[in-house]
Amino acid sequence: MRTEDFEQIVEDAILRLSDKTKNKISNVAFLVEDDVRTRRYGERNIKLGQILLGLYEGIPRTHRGEGYSSVLPDRITIFQKPIEDMCGGDPEKIKELVYEVVWHEVGHHFGFGEAAIRALENKKFRNK
Repeated sequence: MRTEDFEQIVEDAILRLSDKTKNKISNVAFLVEDDVRTRRYGERNIKLGQILLGLYEGIPRTHRGEGYSSVLPDRITIFQKPIEDMCGGDPEKIKELVYEVVWHEVGHHFGFGEAAIRALENKKFRNK
């Protein structure tokens, strides 16, 4: 899939979020990278060899205090190749998985830890 097409799928996934969620997202840049990069120094909770579909980097809203200003945007990166591989190149599966990954990473932006997000995902996506 062309990068431009995948970026449009990410943009569409962001637009699919509820208005309540979108209105609370603050100071975040959404990025697409072709493939998972090498783990960077100081990154936590990323196991080597783990399939990484998305990554949140920043200061969660729950940790922003009065001194939070003039700060570069948080980053939510969506990794194209692992998502395409996991979906076998099926465009409809890619759209759904991208939405789930965007939703997951936005959860981190709101301060939810991995276990809490997984529990919410099980309710939202697995028990339809």
